[in-house]
Amino acid sequence: MHKIWLIVQREYLTRVRKKSFIIMTFLTPLLLAAFMVIPAWLATVSDSADVVMVLDESGKFANKLENKKDLQFMTLHGDLENAKEVYRQTDNTALLYIPPLDIENPEGIKVYSKKNTSLQTKIRLENMLEKEIENQRFVASGIDRALLDKMKAEVSVTTVKLSGKEEEDNNAFVTSGAGIIGAVIIYFFIFLYGVQIMRGVIEEKTNRIVEVMISSVKPFQLMMGKIIGIAGVGLTQFLLWVILSSIVVTGVQAAFGIDAAPTPIEQIEAGRAEATGEEVVQEQNDTAMLADVSNAIANLNFPLLIGCFLFYFLGGYLLYGSLFGAIGAAVDNETDTQQFMFPITIPLIISFIMSYTVVLKNPDGPVAFWMSVIPFTSPIVMMVRVPFGVPASELLLSMALLVAGFIFTTWIASRIYRVGILMYGKKINYKELSKWLFYRV
Repeated sequence: MHKIWLIVQREYLTRVRKKSFIIMTFLTPLLLAAFMVIPAWLATVSDSADVVMVLDESGKFANKLENKKDLQFMTLHGDLENAKEVYRQTDNTALLYIPPLDIENPEGIKVYSKKNTSLQTKIRLENMLEKEIENQRFVASGIDRALLDKMKAEVSVTTVKLSGKEEEDNNAFVTSGAGIIGAVIIYFFIFLYGVQIMRGVIEEKTNRIVEVMISSVKPFQLMMGKIIGIAGVGLTQFLLWVILSSIVVTGVQAAFGIDAAPTPIEQIEAGRAEATGEEVVQEQNDTAMLADVSNAIANLNFPLLIGCFLFYFLGGYLLYGSLFGAIGAAVDNETDTQQFMFPITIPLIISFIMSYTVVLKNPDGPVAFWMSVIPFTSPIVMMVRVPFGVPASELLLSMALLVAGFIFTTWIASRIYRVGILMYGKKINYKELSKWLFYRV
């Protein structure tokens, strides 16, 4: 055990002292801070309203286009050529031309601009015109638009989880998001640091460093030390990213006086003063929905989620890390790894895809159950299921099988590792690998 610990220290310290580790550890939080802060800053410097000049020859839209906070309308009179000339002398966004038209067949409406018209401006103008034309059609048909709007029904179903005698608000979007975030992190970290194990073994093998190390430690001790050491590097980098991201974002906001982007509820409250009629009703519905989301987040079992994340993070990494180490020992260069990596990565890819297509739709179904207990797929699938609530017996079974799977893959990997680590210049296939399992060294 002492020798394994020495190898763990070597692998850990060697990697955390690399310039690439230091650069990526500090650069990633800065990039995340930029993605979070820059949009808020841009919103403060680009809050001027777009001004659209309107020439309405039909007379059907006089005083009908409502000014918004970020979109203002200016009425023009005269002919089209004169309106174009007036528009060219301004810095306004666009010129909206409405010719004489029939509301049953509204054609010929044009938007003139000095540059290409943005898609957002085009869509907003179309929506405003369509709404007004619909209103005029209702009036012409003798239908009361207000009465029709009152007949519309919007139903919001509140989901409640019965946990024993207690009732807890929950939200499918929140529970799905919580599971997917953990699964995605595990998925990428297994690939990222598993490949590091493989590359490290290949490098030591090609440089013949491993021949010196094998004289002092057993191949199994060398492999386990490498796997555990790189696992420590991964956890360290992940925790540093979380801590540094929080510090950097807070520091940049304080230094530049940039407020954090408002929450959806704050945005709704800020815009309520400008809203009327059906917009207020919609905003009230949005507020209720967001309150439901907030309650659902508060009711998540964070200790269980964090505990399961750490277990499946380490368990999945150790299981696949041992196999990646065996691949590195079996080949002489990275080019030869493709034929062995593909079968190993298939379960990871399948579990990631099935999490979106099957598990989220039916987290308690047979497919979700079996994929959450099979060691090769459980690190990802079980993380998706945990926020929905998993029986303790299934969770314990999944954890026990993952530990057993890690022991089994480590045994296989160590049998391959002890032979392949000193094997040079020979093309390896699956038949040859199967023979290595029974070699006596």
